[in-house]
Amino acid sequence: MTGPLVPFREVVLKVHSRCDLACDHCYIYEHADQSWRTRPKSISDEAISWTARRLAEHASEHALDSMSVILHGGEPLLAGPARLRRVCEELTSALNGIAELDLRIHTNGVQLSPRYLDLFDEFGVKVGISLDGDRTANDRHRVFANGRSSHPLVLRAVELLRQDRYRHLDLGLLCTIDIRNDPVEVFDALAELDPPQVDFLLPHATWDEPPLRPDGSPTAYADWLLAVFDRWAEQGQKVPVRLFSSVLSTLSGGPSLTESLGLAPTDLVVIETDGQLEQVDSLKSAYEGAAATGFDVFSHSFDDVAAHPGVRARQLGLAGVSETCRACPVVRSCGGGLYTHRYRSSNGFDNPSVYCTDLATLVRAVEERATASIGSRAVAEPAELAEAGQDLNRTLLAALHAGIGERGHAYWDQAWELAAEAEGTERGAGALDEVLGHPYTRTWLLDAQRAPEDPAHGARAAGRLAASVAAAAVLARLELTVPVPFDDGRLFLPTLGEVRIGEPGERGRALVRAAGEGFEVGREGSAGATRVAAIGEEAADWSPLRLVGGDGGPGFVLDDLDPYRDCFDAPVASRLTPHEAAEWGVRLVSAWELLRRKVPEQAAEAARALVTLTPLATGPTRAGGHGYGALGLGVDGGDDELALALLRGFRRTKFLALVDVTDLYAADGEWEHRPPWSQKSLPFSRLLSDTFERVGTGLFEPRFLDGIREALDMIEAAPELTVDGARAVAGLRKELAGSTHGTSGEEKPRDRFRARSRVAGRRTDD
Repeated sequence: MTGPLVPFREVVLKVHSRCDLACDHCYIYEHADQSWRTRPKSISDEAISWTARRLAEHASEHALDSMSVILHGGEPLLAGPARLRRVCEELTSALNGIAELDLRIHTNGVQLSPRYLDLFDEFGVKVGISLDGDRTANDRHRVFANGRSSHPLVLRAVELLRQDRYRHLDLGLLCTIDIRNDPVEVFDALAELDPPQVDFLLPHATWDEPPLRPDGSPTAYADWLLAVFDRWAEQGQKVPVRLFSSVLSTLSGGPSLTESLGLAPTDLVVIETDGQLEQVDSLKSAYEGAAATGFDVFSHSFDDVAAHPGVRARQLGLAGVSETCRACPVVRSCGGGLYTHRYRSSNGFDNPSVYCTDLATLVRAVEERATASIGSRAVAEPAELAEAGQDLNRTLLAALHAGIGERGHAYWDQAWELAAEAEGTERGAGALDEVLGHPYTRTWLLDAQRAPEDPAHGARAAGRLAASVAAAAVLARLELTVPVPFDDGRLFLPTLGEVRIGEPGERGRALVRAAGEGFEVGREGSAGATRVAAIGEEAADWSPLRLVGGDGGPGFVLDDLDPYRDCFDAPVASRLTPHEAAEWGVRLVSAWELLRRKVPEQAAEAARALVTLTPLATGPTRAGGHGYGALGLGVDGGDDELALALLRGFRRTKFLALVDVTDLYAADGEWEHRPPWSQKSLPFSRLLSDTFERVGTGLFEPRFLDGIREALDMIEAAPELTVDGARAVAGLRKELAGSTHGTSGEEKPRDRFRARSRVAGRRTDD
């Protein structure tokens, strides 16, 4: 197994190995591994000291900013306040100045009292309590050895933790599922206690010792959890449920939030009361010694455990799950299930979870129920995509202000104040939105974000912000004088054009103010002013941005002046002559007429979305690293080639805009896929972007449609696709269904979960 070691960020410290309850579903006492019988009841002083030393050593070597230690058992409160104080003091002291310590304790709550909670308050120990629901549900398993109910004592502990002086220590409730309990009654009983979080746990089971299924249903646990999900949704999701939050997160391309789901590498080590270093102790459900590593805190480092084959096996992501799981599109959400639940004596852990059907059913049903709430409207609505891009620009601008403004950059502060003044009027706010919505706004914002502390970056950003405010003031006809830095004798106003205010090489600040049908520009500190007669009229000292196209087709802004237009990974052309610009217009009209005839719906959408074309010196059409609505356009070739270039460029820039505002695929992919049009395997992101673009090509040139449909099958079968990715692919299917080229009957959206059985991706390490 190759790759760097994954450092441990979470340590489970067993402070006591016995329990005051006799829960018949406990993996420590009732399952295969009975090693608890030979361990000391309470952790020794020596083991505590060595644990503290190993924590500090590990955090220092791996430069960890924080480590979490969970005090566990048995029942950890049986260790007593004095021993728990010793643990807290030594761990806190060892990590002081090295890493932040996050201390937690998981308890059945029976022994919890103000004495313990005052201690936990002193050291910031957060408390999680196990409770399986109402009294009937809880007493099914969580009882004393004589059968007496623990429920009243646990409720007392929960109520104690809810008091104002202790509420900040409350981690929430852990509930082990028993499908014989009513799911709604269980959830209502837990939610009534107003916990900060509820975590539902599947009972530990393996293929050798499968879970209880009274009616034989392969989806009994999914059905139980979905009844809870529906109740949770009905109540407005007021109480966070970690299991559901994790599924929703992974469906949206985010991380898993629990060890029992997802593909994140394990970063947890267990320290037993005798100092033995072990893997996650749920493995005790598999077989005797399954969690053992042969290491201890006295002689071995945490890195020794991190290199253990059993630990490494749970750090391989997709490569660490069974072949069946790698061929399943829900694997990114379920992660093959908890490692322990995959065990079968005949072949170890190389299996799907014993809860496989439950997990797949749960993920699919949650996706179906939650698509509307977790999906981005930008995927289906072009207008929403533009608005989402505008929101992203505003967010980036605010972040930039936090970076540059805090450093007291005078020009930035002045421009920011003028922007606020402009936004104080309806006309000014609309004009500022128009200017900040320009595609190249994203370019300068990202450029400045790379190093906001760099004075040069700060100066450029301040200049561009001032120029944007000046352009908005001119467009809105505001009585606002805006100082704007200029360089090389030139001043560019975004969306408007360029003023020549001095000789080449000259630098300074100009004052810009709306006047008549144009605006006035003067040098700061000088009495003279240059009057620009009209915004759109060429003059000796004024080069406006020009409109090309039109004549029955869409008109585009020809932007051959913006200093930030050079974002296409290809050289941009210099300012076109009037004759060259006119030729562009003629060719665009011809090309657009072709698009309107062959792909009218796409042509109409592109006409609404594309606002700016920038001439490239050489090469094909490019979509750059900027916002939605601009293309870098080469003009070589005939009308057909230009029409295709416009279409492909539009689709590519739309795809880039989508991935800017939502996750279409999980970013941690290890798979590669070979599309029909390539001899090479591609990462999923490239496959999806190429296919998104080629749908337009296929509608324009029908001979490509069969290959595109094959690629869509491959995409729908891939585990990387998120909820929004699936919606985007459904949109592509809908576009193809509207085409009469090469179709035999109606093209229907496919079930991406069934598609996996037909087309499999290829892992990079195959």
